[in-house]
This record gives sequence, C-alpha cells and structure tokens, in this order.
Amino acid sequence: MKSLGSSVALALSLFVTPLFAEAVKDREGAVRQDKATMENDPRWMYNDVRSGFAQAKRTGKPLLVVLRCVPCLSCAGIDAGVLNDAALVPLLDQFICVRVINANALDLSLFQFDYDLSFTTMFFNGDGTVYGRFGSWTHQKNALDKDTASYRKALEGALAIHRGYPANRAALAGKQGGPTPFKTPVEMPTLVGRYSLDLNWSGKVVPSCVHCHQIGDATRLHYREQKKPLPTELIFSFPGADTLGLKLAADSAARVESVLPGSSAAAAGVQAGDELLSLSGQPLISAADVSWVLHRAPESGALAAVVRRGGAEQSLNLALPAGWRTKTDLARRVGVWGMRGMATGGLVLEDLADEERTRRGLGAEGMALWVKFVGQYNKHAAGKNAGFQKDDVIVELDGQTGRVSEGEMLARLLQKRFPGEKVKALVLRGKERVTLQLPMQ
Repeated sequence: MKSLGSSVALALSLFVTPLFAEAVKDREGAVRQDKATMENDPRWMYNDVRSGFAQAKRTGKPLLVVLRCVPCLSCAGIDAGVLNDAALVPLLDQFICVRVINANALDLSLFQFDYDLSFTTMFFNGDGTVYGRFGSWTHQKNALDKDTASYRKALEGALAIHRGYPANRAALAGKQGGPTPFKTPVEMPTLVGRYSLDLNWSGKVVPSCVHCHQIGDATRLHYREQKKPLPTELIFSFPGADTLGLKLAADSAARVESVLPGSSAAAAGVQAGDELLSLSGQPLISAADVSWVLHRAPESGALAAVVRRGGAEQSLNLALPAGWRTKTDLARRVGVWGMRGMATGGLVLEDLADEERTRRGLGAEGMALWVKFVGQYNKHAAGKNAGFQKDDVIVELDGQTGRVSEGEMLARLLQKRFPGEKVKALVLRGKERVTLQLPMQ
C-alpha cells in the first residue's frame, strides 16, 4: 500500500499552531498530490463509490467509504493513521475500501453524516444498508492526533455487524438515512449551476469541489431563502454524547470515561467504565454512531440504552428533557459560520462566565453575550455595518433579556426572524449603553 505519510507530514509542518490551523497553504497542490498518490493504490478505490458497491456485492465483503476534505488540516493525523498504520491492515483487508475527496456526486439518501467533520467513514453492506459511521471531534480538534484505537474499534464493530447480517437487519433500521429532497449536492438550489458531478482536473480543482460542510450550509440556506424556520436538528446537528452528560473514552467505540453529575446520563444510572452497546436499539461502533442516534432523537422523551458493566449487560433509559438539543456547543463547527451570517451578521458571541459578569457588575441570570469577533466581509460584515464593535456586550436582543448561549440565541433568531427584518439590540460599550438594529439575512 502506498503511503501518504510524507505529504501529510509536509502539510503539518506548514503550521506553527497546528491545533487551530484550518487549511494547508497549497490547497490545489494537496488535492493533486492526493490523487497522484492514491488513484493507483492497490487497496483504495479513488473517488468511485459506484464501483465500490459493485465490488462489495460481488465479493460479499462490507464496504468502507472514507470521506476526506484534503485541503483541511483538521483530521490530517487520523487520515495518515488510517492510511499508514500497519496494525489496521488485517482489518482493512476484510473491506472493500473507497476514498472520496469531494461531495459533488454523493448519493444523499445514503451518505448522511456529520457534514462538519473533515474526515468521516461510513460502513455499508453491498446492498446499501448502513452498518455505522465513524467521525471524531477529538481528531478534528487536533491535526497531529494519529491515534487509530477508536478507528480500529469501529472496523471491528462493522465487521461484527456484517457477520450478523441480514439476521440483524431490524436493529440496523434506525441507522439508515431519511428522505432527502435532493439526490446529490450539485442539485441543491444554492449549489446547482456552480458545480458539476465531476472535479475539474484540467483546470482549478479546489474551486470545483463541493466540500461536505457545504451540504449543511446549502440545506439551511434553502430554508432561509424560503423564509421558513430552520428545524432545530439543522441548527444543533449531530449532538455529542456530552449533551447527555457523557464523556466517552477516545480510544474506544463508546466506553464511558466519566458522567456529569445531575445529567440525563447520571439520572439513568450510567457509570464510568460502562460500555455503551446500543442506543435506541441501534448497535454502536463509534462515538459518531451515538451522535447519529441523538441527531435523529425526539425533542423530548427517552432513549433506551444497553450497557456492558462488569461482564454483564444492563438496560437503562436516558431521559431527554425539553430543549436538551439546544445545549449542544456550536462554537467549533464550520456550519455555525453560515448561521452567524444569517442571524447575527457575522458576530461571534460568547456568554460571559460568572466571574467576568461579577467583574463587570452584571447579574448571573441576565443576557451577557460578549462580541468576541466582528466579521469584515459580505454577509458577515452586516453586524459591523450596523455599528457593533468587538468587546461590546449584548444585554438585550429581540426583546429577550434572559441568559442564553450563542447557540440558543442563533436558534431563536433563525426560527423566529427572517431575511429583511431587523431586531433591536441593547449593547454595553464600556460604561455606555448603545441601542442598535441587527439585520436578519
């Protein structure tokens, strides 16, 4: 198997602060080098999902599809680990392996996953049945993290499901994607005409590529342009296990490392050391599978869970209180930028911590959204053009004065206010109180 180690190492060396760098300097060169390195690789089929499914059907092997945004530095470590870790080879040999570097031609009825991740793997039967998903925010946040322990667990889990198929088909029903109005991303209204199914290898490749996060962006923009409220699950997409009060071990499929006191998980009796085997009846092979269950979960109710504790299995029920989804942290998601453009004109907001509130003479229960960053260009300059400044503190917005996170405020504006409207904001600027009008877009 050919190696991408040298190219990934070169990409990583371009940055002094790799944890927060977003893209390699030579995006075009990175994509072309990936193609040159991988298109004749004996293991990996390159950008050809259709042939992958055909070969999976013919051989009876499960299909593994890696979706990788090559220009993005995030997840470069896990990408290199999957390509180069010799310990994974015996497992990868049991799959038909496909590497996809653009989303242009993805069948959206099959490929439904966390579009904000720059490295994802989906596992299928040759007939199109989804076995599971892998995607790691641990790796997304650390470009140098090459650890493949959680990926190995996902491979082993997918193989176990494959061995039980089709007898386990009923348990896999919830893993399947839901209906979608568009067959491929290039048919979506905000992308149609701008992209084709194939990449422009004879010209500039990167501008011809639909990135995975653009699928989420285009979906939300489609609602926005029709002046329809954004569904909550499109704002708070793929909540992590932490939303339930769980911290999962980074080297496992879904082993509980700790439980937050007072959380839904604590109330259900989940304990540190428990191995989550299934959630809502779905077998779990990774933390991404947990997020998939939560993405499709009701706005309130309960989730059935099965855990392994001390060698025995135990059934639990995790309560989902009303509004649980809005506690999802959006700050590091690529998709939040588009939502900020729509709702806050490019302002990045942060709820002031209690200590800072005390220092400023502000109460603990009121709104205190600190303007951490002010956008400068296009839609993301609307807040700046309306008079907002960095370090302003918003204490009232659209008639609301209660304490909220940035995500909760974005949700309110994206569901209650529409393009062309303006909402009143009361801002603290030093000792001065300033009234401004925030335009909706």
